[in-house]
Amino acid sequence: MPGRGDSLRLGIYVEFPPDAPNVTEPRGSMVDNALTERWAVRRTGGMTGSTIHIAGLSATMTDVLVRVERLDGTTQVTRLTPSAPSFVVEAAPRAMQVAATYLKLGVEHILGGIDHLLFVLALLILVKGRRRLIWTVTAFTVAHSLTLAAATLGFVHVPGPPVEAAIALSIVFVAAEIIRSRQGEAGLTERYPWVVAFTFGLLHGLGFASALNQIGLPQSAIPVALLFFNVGVEIGQLLFIAAVLIVVALARQVIRRVPVTGPAWAWRVPPYAIGSVAAFWVIQRIAAF
Repeated sequence: MPGRGDSLRLGIYVEFPPDAPNVTEPRGSMVDNALTERWAVRRTGGMTGSTIHIAGLSATMTDVLVRVERLDGTTQVTRLTPSAPSFVVEAAPRAMQVAATYLKLGVEHILGGIDHLLFVLALLILVKGRRRLIWTVTAFTVAHSLTLAAATLGFVHVPGPPVEAAIALSIVFVAAEIIRSRQGEAGLTERYPWVVAFTFGLLHGLGFASALNQIGLPQSAIPVALLFFNVGVEIGQLLFIAAVLIVVALARQVIRRVPVTGPAWAWRVPPYAIGSVAAFWVIQRIAAF
C-alpha cells in the first residue's frame, strides 16, 4: 500500500472473517514510500465463500487491486473502491468464467488505453479507402496479437517504461505523417500504411502484455485467458473504430444539409492535438525511467 511519507502507512487494513484467525503476526517493510505486509491466516474448509473487507477504504480516494491465487494456479482478480470495499472469495472458475472475465478485461483495457486509441484514430484520419483501412487495421491486429502472446508467455522480455515511451513516440510519428500528407507529401504511412501499422503494432502488443502481466493469468487456463483477453482488445478496438466512423458519417450529413465553411487551418487541429498530447507523454515517460 502507498505510504504517507516519514514511514507512515495509509490507514487501510485487510480484515478476514472472524473464523480465519492469524497464524502469524503481520510483518511490514517500507520501501520507496510503499508498505508491504505479510502474514498467514487459517480457515477450516478454505476461503471459498468468505468475505474479505478493506477497513478504512471508504474514507479514502484509493482503489485496491485484489489478486487471489489458489493452490491449483487459478486466480481471482478484483478491484475494490471506497464505495465497494469488500469482496467474496469465489470458487475456482470454469473455462467459460475465465473466458468471460478476460474478455471483459480486454475490452476495458483498450477502451481505457487513450494512447492506443489515439494511434488508431491517427490511422483512421490518414488512411483513405475502405480496403486500405481494413488491411491497415488487420496488420495492426496481427502484430499486437503476436507480441502480446510472446511477451505474456515469456518468450520476449522488454522493460515496460521504454515500451510505453516508444508507443507515445509512434503516435507522434503518425500525427506528423498526417500533416505531411495534407501538405501534399506522401509519407511512409500513406504509401505503406499496413507496414507502419504492423511495425508499431508490435510495440502496442508489448504494452497490452504489460497490463495483462499486472492482472495475472490463471495457470490452469492460460490459453483461454490469453485468447479472450486478445479478443476483448479487438472488440474494444472495433467498437472505437465504428464509433468514429459513425460520428464522421453523421457530421458529413449535417454539413451537406447546412453547409459550413471553416477556416483554412481547421484541418491542422486534429493532428496537432494528437501529436502534442503524445509528445507530452514521450517526455513524461522518458523522465520516469
